Amino acid sequence: MKFLDLAKVYIRSGGGGAGCVSFRREKFIEFGGPDGGDGGNGGSVWAEAVEGLNTLIDFRYQQHFFAKSGQPGMGSQRTGKTGEDIVLKVPVGTEIIDEDEETLIADLTEVGQRVLLAQGGNGGWGNLRFKSSTNRAPSRANPGQEGVERTIWLRLKLIADAGLLGLPNAGKSTFLAAVSNARPKIADYPFTTLVPNLGVVGVDGKEFVMADIPGLIEGASEGRGLGDMFLGHVERCSVLLHLVDGTSSTIAKDCKTILTELEAYSPELAERPRITVLNKIDALDARTRASRKKSLEKASGGPVLTMSGVSKEGVPEVLRALWAIIAETRREAEPETQRWQP
Repeated sequence: MKFLDLAKVYIRSGGGGAGCVSFRREKFIEFGGPDGGDGGNGGSVWAEAVEGLNTLIDFRYQQHFFAKSGQPGMGSQRTGKTGEDIVLKVPVGTEIIDEDEETLIADLTEVGQRVLLAQGGNGGWGNLRFKSSTNRAPSRANPGQEGVERTIWLRLKLIADAGLLGLPNAGKSTFLAAVSNARPKIADYPFTTLVPNLGVVGVDGKEFVMADIPGLIEGASEGRGLGDMFLGHVERCSVLLHLVDGTSSTIAKDCKTILTELEAYSPELAERPRITVLNKIDALDARTRASRKKSLEKASGGPVLTMSGVSKEGVPEVLRALWAIIAETRREAEPETQRWQP
């Protein structure tokens, strides 16, 4: 299935049915009076987060969603039928944004979460509603309320606990394949990964979700390479795992490139907890490892772990470091009543 994380959608709720002007015409009833019914309400447009979806590809082929209008009222005090609602089924993690591409309408982060996007119009009153002691035979009825028409954007941000960052060919996909059941494409050329991938990672009996996104290059914030459009998929992560290719001769520059692009995309994301790892150490001798680790520590401004996604050397230590931050984030997110135990 093709991955699609941004879609433009046109929606319109149904208009309300018009009220009816009608009078009773029955044998042996001298004063019939008004009996026009109300119009039915128009259908509304909803969005709901459902399980089993991880892309917005369905909205590539259908962009227009129009709810049914309510039926007009009828004689004999009959109310018109209410128009059927329309429900847009979207993946968990979908943001709904207004047409200006800035105003956030809703963020659907849980299965079953629903939001009303366009309220259906109310049905108009029939002439029976206007009967009074001074107006025994009203000949007026209200028209139905018009529906709401709007344009919205759907933007998917995958929900993961940890996110992988790095230049193309830094070994992100190899690492994800080594620690999870995910099978991303792996090859010896840049930009092997073209779409985000998710994998469930286990360590010491604990599990968390990891996201791998296409590699960043210098100038990604200005649209070079695949740009930085996939960075939105790691915005929800508790921790970022920055992989640096240990076989590169420009370790410090590679590290600073990613940090610069991260800062340009979102200063808030750049402040997220981050673990820096020197990858592909299986191809380095002990002296080169130590030298490049020291260089990377200076460039990143913090401690550096070492590992190899191929030989799996150092992988358990990296996973435990990730889990320590994820577990702490989960504890902080729990309500006080859940954390307290007698």
